[in-house]
Amino acid sequence: MNLWLRLLWAMLSWRSRSSLKLNEVGRRSFRVWPSDLDTFNHMNNGKFLSLQDLGRLDLMHRSGAWARYKKLGWYPVVVASTITYRKSLELWQKFDLETKIIGWDDMAFYIEQRFVVDGEMYTKSVIRIRFLKRTRGILTTDEVAQAGPDGNGGYGWPWPKPELPAWISEWAATTAMPKGKEPAPSIWQTEN
Repeated sequence: MNLWLRLLWAMLSWRSRSSLKLNEVGRRSFRVWPSDLDTFNHMNNGKFLSLQDLGRLDLMHRSGAWARYKKLGWYPVVVASTITYRKSLELWQKFDLETKIIGWDDMAFYIEQRFVVDGEMYTKSVIRIRFLKRTRGILTTDEVAQAGPDGNGGYGWPWPKPELPAWISEWAATTAMPKGKEPAPSIWQTEN
């Protein structure tokens, strides 16, 4: 996270926005700052990923999930992401960052995030997230879903489970790397 001022503002201001349920779309408005630009004077591709952290943080805070999981000693980590850039964001341009949980498999949640200007998508990404325990270990998605806030003062996912698009399951399978304790040598294939 390299957006310290925006992070500070997100941590101080989330209470001023309406609460959300975990199945809803979270929206945050931003503006492109000079520090977001690359040498071509549009928002740097890496800034999109950093800003997405703030969108997910906002959804977690406003839904009550952040406080709940923190109390349990659980925290999310990004394990994969894919992003498609459609249009550039220019200096001082205002945009909305939309964040929604679109489904999960046995081990990870999938969150779609969009950069939107006047109702038009400029960028879209899918982020794969796992939850870990501070005491070590990986949580299943069922454990996380059942312990999360339901939006009515209780816990559990009371809504229908979203159906993951087939391409996301295929993407997750084809981009998976060996587990942390398994060997993962960096061997490049050479051309003959």
